[in-house]
Amino acid sequence: MKSSPNLAVNIARRCGFKLTNPVLVASGTFGYGNELASLIDIQRLGAIICKGTTLKPRPGNPQPRLAETPLGMLNAIGLQNIGAEALIRDKAPMWASWQVPVIVNIAGESVAEYAELASRLDGVPGVAGLEVNISCPNVACGCLEFGMDASAAAGVAAAVRKATSLPVIVKLSPGASDIVGIARAVAQAGADAISLINTLKGLAIDINKRRPVLRNITGGLSGPAVKPVALAMVYAVAGAVDVPIIGGGGITTTEDALEFIMAGATAIEVGTATFLDPAAALNIAQGITDYLQREDITDIATLTGCART
Repeated sequence: MKSSPNLAVNIARRCGFKLTNPVLVASGTFGYGNELASLIDIQRLGAIICKGTTLKPRPGNPQPRLAETPLGMLNAIGLQNIGAEALIRDKAPMWASWQVPVIVNIAGESVAEYAELASRLDGVPGVAGLEVNISCPNVACGCLEFGMDASAAAGVAAAVRKATSLPVIVKLSPGASDIVGIARAVAQAGADAISLINTLKGLAIDINKRRPVLRNITGGLSGPAVKPVALAMVYAVAGAVDVPIIGGGGITTTEDALEFIMAGATAIEVGTATFLDPAAALNIAQGITDYLQREDITDIATLTGCART
């Protein structure tokens, strides 16, 4: 019998952030983790990225704010969340008892808000890292604006880096005109890793009501429809920066995940697929193990970027 291959990855080489496997669940698709704990063994995940967190609680956008699309989904949740204080009080102690690390996705309307969030979460037991959201398309101000300009993105990354000792992952927007330039800027500003992509802005119209389906009018498109776009961006960014890449966008199968890894991603995020199958991420992790054994590959690192020319 072949020995089990090594699936461990380090997603923040500058400060060290090792995961038992490269499969994470994406922010906004897995709640705070406990919601799915009765359905799957969440401890077998590489990491959980909790839903976007802001300084103060947010009610989010009005309903309806979800819509199915061909090969995907539109969402306009609007960063509904309990706020930093409740997260630290009610969620972090639960995470501290888990084996699987939890990364907190943070969002703000100013550089100062991002820095304050990072400072408050620094040293909190149960918080293993930060994913800095500068790319949410479903809020009226802040957040996305920072992800469209290299200087603004670097400013947020630098402020967060200064405010915390935690690993800092910056999540980029597919809507940026120069995603490679922005990736370079945030890496130089101190990001330990880069995750991409967030959702693309999209629209659906109800032809019977003759109105947009979502109350917010537009929403973020995710699911298999965005995979080729995400894969191309991961490929481009991986060739331009020297920090780990966490790739995501439409990953629903083991084959999808392997494509992102071969394009240069150290780890991957599973998001929309969880709505269809709560065990999607675990199935993908097992599928990667099976592939490595079948191909007689002993370490997942062998595949990272192997498709690059």
